Amino acid sequence: MTAPNRATLWGRLVADELAKSGVTAACISPGSRSTPLTVAIADHPDIEVFSILDERAAAFFALGRGRRTGEPTAIVCTSGTAAANFHPAVIEANQARVPLVVLTADRPTELHDSGANQTVDQQDLYGDAVRFQRTLPEPEPTARKLRSVRTTVDRAVAAAIGVPAGPVHLNCPFRKPLEPVEVSGDVPEELADEAPAAVDGRDGPFVETAQGRPELADGAIRDLVAEVERAERGLIVAGPMDPRTGDTDAIADLAAATGFPILADPLSGLRFGEHCDRDGVTVCGGYDSYLAGADDWPTPEFVLRVGASPTSKVLRHSLRDNADRQIVVDPAGGWREAEFTATDLVVADPMRLARAVAERLGDDEPDDAYRERFETAEREYWDLIADARQSESFEGKILADVVERAPDPSTVFVSNSMPVRDVDRFGRPRAADLTVLANRGASGIDGITSTALGAGSATDDPLVLVTGDLAYYHDMNGLLSIARCGVDATIVLVNNDGGGIFHLLPIEEFDPPFTEQFRTPHGLDFEPTADLYGLAFQRVTPGEAFQRAFDESVASEGTQVIEVRVDGAASHRTRERIHETVRDRIDGA
Repeated sequence: MTAPNRATLWGRLVADELAKSGVTAACISPGSRSTPLTVAIADHPDIEVFSILDERAAAFFALGRGRRTGEPTAIVCTSGTAAANFHPAVIEANQARVPLVVLTADRPTELHDSGANQTVDQQDLYGDAVRFQRTLPEPEPTARKLRSVRTTVDRAVAAAIGVPAGPVHLNCPFRKPLEPVEVSGDVPEELADEAPAAVDGRDGPFVETAQGRPELADGAIRDLVAEVERAERGLIVAGPMDPRTGDTDAIADLAAATGFPILADPLSGLRFGEHCDRDGVTVCGGYDSYLAGADDWPTPEFVLRVGASPTSKVLRHSLRDNADRQIVVDPAGGWREAEFTATDLVVADPMRLARAVAERLGDDEPDDAYRERFETAEREYWDLIADARQSESFEGKILADVVERAPDPSTVFVSNSMPVRDVDRFGRPRAADLTVLANRGASGIDGITSTALGAGSATDDPLVLVTGDLAYYHDMNGLLSIARCGVDATIVLVNNDGGGIFHLLPIEEFDPPFTEQFRTPHGLDFEPTADLYGLAFQRVTPGEAFQRAFDESVASEGTQVIEVRVDGAASHRTRERIHETVRDRIDGA
């Protein structure tokens, strides 16, 4: 590796080691101080580059790729407030355990605390939201420093994909010249001959990191098997999980061997898939309503929880009030149970644990009575939902239609607030390869469009984004990535003119200030975004018109925005009626 000056050498070194450590994509936002990184990464043959003008959109785009693939994408920006715009996505990546490599360019040390332009303190910028952070040494063509940089890059990438996965931060100070201009004597000609490994690296990462997964000892597995065999009433609760978390069939095998129903969050990777049609496996999706009225149901004796905290508050509260033994399995030993009623924390890879338990269970047939109770409740629930979908003011049927009609396979990204709750309550389990994703780490509405487009960029599957109007407004900048990054999508825009989710809260009864300060109607017409970003746009009503538009869009090239305008307040009253009807009919069944 040769370079005309030390800053260029540094940039090429970082890019080379990123690629050797497995980073295959980078999102770059324009800026001057990051020139050495930008030029080197853009020139690297093994790194796919996405040029995204807005740093916040770039970070969420990279987050979406990491969420879909389980592999880190790098993000690059210049110094100053540009780096601060990465912060929301870094927080989400931390909370949701999504790998992300953050590269921020910085000014040299002597310019700090001097009033120099575009110079802020970028060390520890993201606090404890990152798994690993270092400020690289300023460029100097010495073998030891080159080896140090390569080692640091490898350690950062290893931390990003470790247990738990998450964001890492490398702060990279550069002096001028930043461009690849020749500076006589800046990089000694003999450096490559004197330190070939430091300059050119090794075949693969400079430092290999062997990643392991925690596994229970045989004795602990035997104890767990014994508890499972004693339980006549058991549940498997699957919260949001990385779609590449491993062999989710292991959970289905455990359910088949035990007779335990799977209460599957739509983001768990278990609500949808071939296992939904498997004999002896019961995948439940209607629990958010019928568990609210299940006070007379027998208390589960044993609950095995995998993944993050479920979306459904009803499910969380049911586990709080009705579980004798509740075991949370987390490979990082994290505590993701905010009701604080779990009885056990098991530090192990959940899929390997499920497989080990299923393989060691005896040959006795499971007691099907408890599972059949859930099967009956599921049948009754979905029959009721089929009737409710005839209602004109039922916002939830939009998500029901999306899940029912999305191509097999496809990636479906849902926004926070009402879309993720509606897909949880009205997304019926289906034997199709649907990867359903959402930003449920910190559960914000910022960066939704960009995250979805990033996820779509990482797969050939059709992409469907379901977003609310405020989330769409919040990340309109992200729509530029459709053209610049070559991502097509069907965007379902559910427009209830403001923060419809606030109808769920007691503040609804206090108006003012409810309308102007909480629901915040905006009255915006989003159709001009089609002209601005080169999209197709149509406005339809829920029901058959939406179904036709959706079917046409997912079968078409390009990106189409399908806006569905609904009355947020009326829609909530419909949800409440459905909820009460389900409770009345299924309570004590």
